[in-house]
Amino acid sequence: MGIDCVAMCVNDVIVCGAKPLFFLDYIACGKNVPERIAEIVSGVCEGCVQSGAALTGGETAEMPGFYPENEYDLAGFCVGVVDKPKILDKSKVRPGDTLIALPSSGVHSNGFSLVRKIIADLDLNMPFGASTLGETLLTPTRIYVKDLLPLIEKGLIKSAAHITGGGFYENIPRSLPEGVTAKIDKSALRTPEIFRFLQEKGNIPERDMFNTFNMGVGMTLTCAPENALKILSLCPGSYVLGEIVSGDEGVVIA
Repeated sequence: MGIDCVAMCVNDVIVCGAKPLFFLDYIACGKNVPERIAEIVSGVCEGCVQSGAALTGGETAEMPGFYPENEYDLAGFCVGVVDKPKILDKSKVRPGDTLIALPSSGVHSNGFSLVRKIIADLDLNMPFGASTLGETLLTPTRIYVKDLLPLIEKGLIKSAAHITGGGFYENIPRSLPEGVTAKIDKSALRTPEIFRFLQEKGNIPERDMFNTFNMGVGMTLTCAPENALKILSLCPGSYVLGEIVSGDEGVVIA
């Protein structure tokens, strides 16, 4: 949970080109169980280590009667910095540019309202791959800060999109100017089995899957074609997802 909280903040900061500087957390609970709070904060610390951000403070609020005894709420925010000339500028994106995918570690932190409905009657301890269903669903969100910072320093990318709630259709267009469309090659997509499992169990239409989940892509990068190979060599596991074409459709998956 702690890693996810940090990831949702620092991954949003890095798509602007900003390096995360520090993070603060807020934990509210019905009963302050020190061991539980320590475990949550240890996750926050790990997320900060992965992103190179300092954990400079936080707040824990015990509110019995408002929160049930065994429930808690976790929030946080991060501050980052970027030199103005290095702010990623989507207006530079042009038809012919390349769209690159950085794989996700799993479902990440989004779409869980739907996930909970799908798995309501399932055993979370059931085997799933090398783990269990529950552990697979709770795989911590991948943090992309250390992947993107060298690319930004070298001026290799024009824009980036953090694929969160809203999936492809709502997030990728944020990294594009008007008049262009991201044309995604569906055959190139490397979708983990957990998404196929959720789609089958929930009988979810394909468009809804791409409009809810990351489908195995946690971050997309837009770059000039001549920079694509450099990016692929610097980001292990990354691959070409599609290209930028003229149009106003936002995202086309075919």
